[in-house]
Amino acid sequence: MESSVTDTVAHTDAAPLIETEAATPDVARSPFLVALGERVRNLRARQGMTRKAVALAADVSERHLANLEYGTGNVSVLVLLQVAQALQCSLAELLGDMTTTSPEWLLMRELLGKRSEADLRRARLQLGEMFGEGSDARARQNRVALIGLRGAGKTTLGQRLADDLGFPFIELSRQIEQFAGCQISEIHNLYGAHAYRRYERRALEEAIQIYPEVVIATPGGLVSDSANFNLLLSHCTTVWLKADAADHMSRVAAQGDLRPMAASREAMEDLKRILEGRSAFYSKADVAINTSAGTVDQAFAQLRDAVRKQLDTSV
Repeated sequence: MESSVTDTVAHTDAAPLIETEAATPDVARSPFLVALGERVRNLRARQGMTRKAVALAADVSERHLANLEYGTGNVSVLVLLQVAQALQCSLAELLGDMTTTSPEWLLMRELLGKRSEADLRRARLQLGEMFGEGSDARARQNRVALIGLRGAGKTTLGQRLADDLGFPFIELSRQIEQFAGCQISEIHNLYGAHAYRRYERRALEEAIQIYPEVVIATPGGLVSDSANFNLLLSHCTTVWLKADAADHMSRVAAQGDLRPMAASREAMEDLKRILEGRSAFYSKADVAINTSAGTVDQAFAQLRDAVRKQLDTSV
């Protein structure tokens, strides 16, 4: 098979790299599939391969590949993987990942791909400074944002910390509800997740703009939106209030609210999966405090000491 592919690639003068589209039925085609087909054609041209060569390398029929390129073939993930391997690219590039849309993106991805988390963090911070996305160090220090899942103690400890520092205290969820004119659950039900993220962004931007000194209790899912989380990291000292899954569950239940898992028979497993999925993002915080390790007073003492150290003020 290798010799056949090589021969086909070598004789590109005899066969065009991007063949003229054959006559196809005049039917509505999915914009996603059309864009996917265009990326396949472009990647094939970049590699200097004819359609026959790619089909041979991917072990798919040429007709099947033609349908994919024309946007009429809804192929399986396995076939897409085979085509990606034949084109010597990642599946993400084939599907249209933003970091594959230009040579500069690809070069940056190659440069950063094997770096450690610490190196990537330094690069992110330097890029933020370069493009003016962050705030000065003092302004960032004096805004303290508490992150973590519901039931970690953000409201209880946040209010105490604000009183101790003499800072205002705000719950971002309440600000979001004020902007939307309805409760969080209604925002999701009526307008969807994208609308919620817009309200979340607006509330966070206003808090940063209005309060030079503040303690903010953030929604647990804020870290799921990279743009909003970047904004938070750039403008606030962040503290992850972490707790065991059982403590999260019992504290939320004590508040009389099992959202967002009220209808689940496997609530604890769901909670553990959510915590596991978000932990890598929560760990980007400047400080982490385990609120399951002792009493509320002990957790507050740790929080107070850690934050005052960050603020570089005397206890």
